[in-house]
Amino acid sequence: MASVFEYSKEELAELLSGEPRYRVEQLWHGLWTEALAIDEVTTIPKVLRARLEEQFVPALSVLTDVHSDRGATRKWVFALHDGATIETVLMTYEDRVTVCVSSQAGCAMGCTFCATGQAGFSRQLSVGEVLEQVMFAVRAAAPRRLSNVVFMGMGEPLANYRVTVSALGRLHDYRGLSARHLTVSTVGVAPAIERLAREGLPLTLAVSLHAANDETRSELVPLNRRYPLARLREACEYWIATTSRRLSFEWALIEGVNDTDQALEELALYAGSLGAHVNLIPLNPTPGYLVRGSSEHRVREFRDGLEAMGINVTVRNTRGRSIDAACGQLANVTKTKRRLLPVRSA
Repeated sequence: MASVFEYSKEELAELLSGEPRYRVEQLWHGLWTEALAIDEVTTIPKVLRARLEEQFVPALSVLTDVHSDRGATRKWVFALHDGATIETVLMTYEDRVTVCVSSQAGCAMGCTFCATGQAGFSRQLSVGEVLEQVMFAVRAAAPRRLSNVVFMGMGEPLANYRVTVSALGRLHDYRGLSARHLTVSTVGVAPAIERLAREGLPLTLAVSLHAANDETRSELVPLNRRYPLARLREACEYWIATTSRRLSFEWALIEGVNDTDQALEELALYAGSLGAHVNLIPLNPTPGYLVRGSSEHRVREFRDGLEAMGINVTVRNTRGRSIDAACGQLANVTKTKRRLLPVRSA
């Protein structure tokens, strides 16, 4: 048994081969356009709904559901069928509603300042497990429309390449989300960046840079030893040339590590030569990394210094820190012993 979101429209039509063709259209519309659970698609007969419920099992069960920022940020811990857990964050703004989804249970990249990296890797997610996070968020956001999906949760999306690209394509083709409202964050899997550029989706690519010299970056982002900055630059240049899309660099500011004047100059040179946007992220606390984030004053100084050097830069508005939902704080909590809540609770 698998999630219904594992199936394309053609595959569902095969499974419903004994039903009138319009039943497939009704089911598809209910699932993808209206974001309904199977038993809520009342345009199809109750007997058929019951059969489909037996055939397709939801991939996610809610372990915890917490809020912060006066309800504007909401985080779920979901249990998967094998006991692994993932986290998903919904963020509501005045002009948009964004969901941050996980692509893996845990992460093997080992970035020292990231709680997910500190927790280690459990397994890859399936297409259905990724898409159900989005559809769950669609229902939870109502009556607001979910406008943006960012692959910035647990895991390295480009290390689960086939699933990530399939999920992106289905959100674009089936759900109707603009590719420009889909963002993939990567720590710099250079060959996969080049491969993604050839997929033809004009999405947004965000590269977790965090240091612009190889020595420091290899300490913060161990993958840099395999794909150092020169190789990453090649991939970024290929991305820009192939997609005509500007990329973003994410930079978590860490006191005394990458917020120095030298770090600023290195970043300005690296980002400026690529015409990249820089997104500064005040480091969020995690139990396994005791170095402090930069002060608010230094964050402003760093931003101003980049602007003075002609770099397009913004400072990310930290959301969900009090519930460990902010950037870098999502962690595997497989040992949590809490009552499972029905997924439809949203």
